[in-house]
Amino acid sequence: MEKNEIDTAVREELAELRDSIDNIDAAVVHLLAERFKCTQRVGRLKAGHGLPPADPARESRQIDRLRSLAEDAKLDPAFAEKLLNFIIAEVIRHHERIAEEGTGSGDAAVG
Repeated sequence: MEKNEIDTAVREELAELRDSIDNIDAAVVHLLAERFKCTQRVGRLKAGHGLPPADPARESRQIDRLRSLAEDAKLDPAFAEKLLNFIIAEVIRHHERIAEEGTGSGDAAVG
């Protein structure tokens, strides 16, 4: 095989892999959007019943659960925990805003 043929094959494989990555990224965005829709409802429910925006016990259980899932999936559990902590912080921020608005409207993300 000549260098040109190898370069072409590598470029084609790279393009295929990148297409798959792009599809996965789109799925992740859509899944996060669905998740935030659910946590928005959680935030309104909490605000409507005077519940606190954060639930440290649930958050801890979710982190443990996600770390275990990550290990099973051969994903770095520390990375999975960082990702979930980022999402949790955003959800709590949204829940706090919903509670402050007092109308039960707004948008949120952990549940």
